[in-house]
Amino acid sequence: MALLLRGGRVVDPLVGLDAVCDVLIRDGLIVEVGVGLTLPKGEEVDCAGMVVLPGLVDAHTHLREPGREDEETIASGTRAAAAGGFTAVCAMANTEPVADEGAAVRFLLEKAETEGAVRLHVIGAVTVKQEGRVLAEIGDMASEGAVAFSDDGHGVAEAGTVRLAMDYIKRFRLPIISHCEDTTLAGKGVVNEGVVSTRLGLPGWPSAAEEVQVARDIRLAELTGCRLHLAHLSTAGSVALVRDAKARGLAVTCEVTPHHLFLSEDDITDQYDTNMKMNPPLRTREDAAALLAGLIDGTVDCIATDHAPHAAHEKALEFELAPFGTTGLETALGLVATRVVTAGVADWPEVATWMAHGPRLALGLPEVRIEAGSVADLTIVDPSQEWAVSSKEFVSRSRNSAFLGAKLTGRARDVLIGGYFALQDGKVVV
Repeated sequence: MALLLRGGRVVDPLVGLDAVCDVLIRDGLIVEVGVGLTLPKGEEVDCAGMVVLPGLVDAHTHLREPGREDEETIASGTRAAAAGGFTAVCAMANTEPVADEGAAVRFLLEKAETEGAVRLHVIGAVTVKQEGRVLAEIGDMASEGAVAFSDDGHGVAEAGTVRLAMDYIKRFRLPIISHCEDTTLAGKGVVNEGVVSTRLGLPGWPSAAEEVQVARDIRLAELTGCRLHLAHLSTAGSVALVRDAKARGLAVTCEVTPHHLFLSEDDITDQYDTNMKMNPPLRTREDAAALLAGLIDGTVDCIATDHAPHAAHEKALEFELAPFGTTGLETALGLVATRVVTAGVADWPEVATWMAHGPRLALGLPEVRIEAGSVADLTIVDPSQEWAVSSKEFVSRSRNSAFLGAKLTGRARDVLIGGYFALQDGKVVV
């Protein structure tokens, strides 16, 4: 298939590109980038007024299959990813059963080959059943294509187990992803410990529950030499710990989510909206500002959605009983476009760094560059499209978004994967 993307603002900071030009694609690869390119035979796509980015990647997605296909499947979750502008997602291991052996990794990858709308990368569990006791089949999963290992959803309590896991995982030159939660400190907390937890009469979850584990796992990464990626950081203290680790030259990366960037504990009202119940919880406005500052100065490597779909009847429970999490694949790009680009905080080269290159570098995924010879995984954004977040429009099987009703500017128009459309003119086509 031959395509010519004509006249878009093509942005790729990895190759120093930010210019209005054309991109010629043939047989799944970018053939040429320049001005006034021609295509004798093939399809020409008008990209005037659009922003063309390296394909976005979500480093933190929950697809729920196998086990909770009522909430999400590989098919529905990857279609939601395409709708949100992503060309690839990284699926966490906390399915039912847990992805803790090679056969589980192979199942997911084979399923994605036939049913997936975007590329799928699998993250295997660190411990058997994510119980934090016995190491999972790390080598078996690595041989089947796992790109990283995490017990996300559970903090591994035993430091000795984490050290052992790091010593083993580093031999495969893959990262461990830490869910930073000391459960003995988090206790039964459901919101940030502070003014809001007191006002609403809800159990508090202190920042220290995250920061203690961040500090521990950074120190263990230093001891073992294992690559460490810290998931969904939520506090200013965690960002400071990562900044110090990077200053000391440690192989530590981290991510933040749109909900921790653009919401705070103050958004949890006496309506007790369970879509605002997160793990880790929404923190203070000062914490959110520190996360954004960390992105701007390079301390934070990427934005990840932590897409956590849940059934409506579960989110309808009382706040203390409802599950943690919000969907995020279909809103992340629009939120960043609105709250960061339109707000003048940063521009599209930074977005490309945070949502395309950052995730790939953190997890060691294959590079995508907008240059000749690179695979044609591209995200084309309409930066001026105005839209409102509505559950009726979601492609995901679940509707538990913390941003329902938000008015946004900027949305993916097209997604190309290997030169073929997964999203075309705003419609998922696979």
